[in-house]
Amino acid sequence: MLARKSIIPEEFALSGLASRMPRKPVFRDRVNKARFIAKSGSCNLAHKNIREQGRFLQDVFTTLVDLKWRFTLVIFTMTFLCSWLLFAMCWWLVAFAHGDLDPNRRADIKQCVTDVNSFTSAFLFSIEVQVTIGFGGRVITEQCPTAITVLILQNIAGLIINAIMLGCIFMKTAQSHRRAETLIFSRHAVIAVRNGRLCFMFRVGDLRKSMIIGAAVRLQVVRKTTTPEGEVIPIHQIDIQTESATSSNSIFLLAPLIICHVIDKDSPLYDLSAMELQCSDLEVIVILEGVVETTGITTQARTSYVAEEIQWGHRFVPIVTEEEGVYSVDYSKFGNTVKVATPRCSARELDEKPSILIQTLQKSELSHQNSLRKRNSMRRNNSMRKSNSMRRNNSSLAVPKVQFLTPGGSQNVTVT
Repeated sequence: MLARKSIIPEEFALSGLASRMPRKPVFRDRVNKARFIAKSGSCNLAHKNIREQGRFLQDVFTTLVDLKWRFTLVIFTMTFLCSWLLFAMCWWLVAFAHGDLDPNRRADIKQCVTDVNSFTSAFLFSIEVQVTIGFGGRVITEQCPTAITVLILQNIAGLIINAIMLGCIFMKTAQSHRRAETLIFSRHAVIAVRNGRLCFMFRVGDLRKSMIIGAAVRLQVVRKTTTPEGEVIPIHQIDIQTESATSSNSIFLLAPLIICHVIDKDSPLYDLSAMELQCSDLEVIVILEGVVETTGITTQARTSYVAEEIQWGHRFVPIVTEEEGVYSVDYSKFGNTVKVATPRCSARELDEKPSILIQTLQKSELSHQNSLRKRNSMRRNNSMRKSNSMRRNNSSLAVPKVQFLTPGGSQNVTVT
């Protein structure tokens, strides 16, 4: 499959003569490019050959939070079991050193821990100490200062383990990307004319009633570029501004909004026409950031649009209506679009020749009038056919008069 793309030599671009030269499209084979951000918001990036693995251990808490749930639960369980077994061994050694495990010990000598006669009983006492559940049978006495020291160490270690493990579980359940699951983006983006300018638009909405405070939208175009020096940048990120750039892209996400980017001379989409967009390998990344109203945690939702997911000449349908004094949002039409009259040329050509937009709108108006005339003529024809068929049916239902004659030839009875 051949694709068309406009290429201007670099020497003309550097000398400022690119605007004077006519754009000559050439054809090239399009290479299927992997998207940088998935539709779900996850980054399609694999880290390989990391030699300094020890850096992850310097931040153990973040490493535990970033792990998958199955690994976190295994580490959670093994941490407590290992601590119980470790201190059970300490209690068993204390009892062994004091002679509490000797079956021939004197009855008048108190044990360091009562009823600790084996490793099993020492393990049970270790669990009772660390989780602060005393069953009343095994009790530490004042006979052994070493046992008191072990008791203090186990309590401190148990508090540290509980703080780390429970904090890790809490952070995993309250991660910011969980709130982003209810922030939705339209499946497709559109390019259409708004206020006389070509605009790149998409729709964003929040399914929850609790709002995102200070929500801000950022757009980036990711594409592979080559510098004039010959350096190849595989992931070149270019920031583009939205319509609300004067207010730091802040939006009031009370109802679904259509975010608009005006394709002007500073936009990386300025030189792309409808045909060239289909052949390009660009990817538009959308990043929505804000603070969750209920928890105060900063959240971020992401998605992206590749060339196949950008519909040229479409517009989103309205989904907010007023019903009995209440604004209602129909999310079943969240991603629905309709075709509108849009020039197929690039924004640069539209700026250079504004008459293209007028001609496009005039053609659209003529086609709309022709379609209305055809509909009206079809309706008239259908109504005439129905009236003719009704007349024929009425005439077929009329019953003729029948006369019966007597044998003498005179008219006797007439039946209708």
